[in-house]
Amino acid sequence: MFKHYFEQVHNVEIWPIISLSIFFVFFVGLLVYVLRIKKDHISHMSAMPLNEDDPENDLTSSR
Repeated sequence: MFKHYFEQVHNVEIWPIISLSIFFVFFVGLLVYVLRIKKDHISHMSAMPLNEDDPENDLTSSR
């Protein structure tokens, strides 16, 4: 059924290559970001929900 539709589309063979390239570039970029992030930034961000003294985390003060 779909084979008939895809035969009429010009350059249909390029779309799987484009989608694989986007997928690959996104995850390689994400991997580079994760490997380059500083450990103190990770620990700061992970402690943010637990830190009640930090005014940046106080959602009620802005209202």
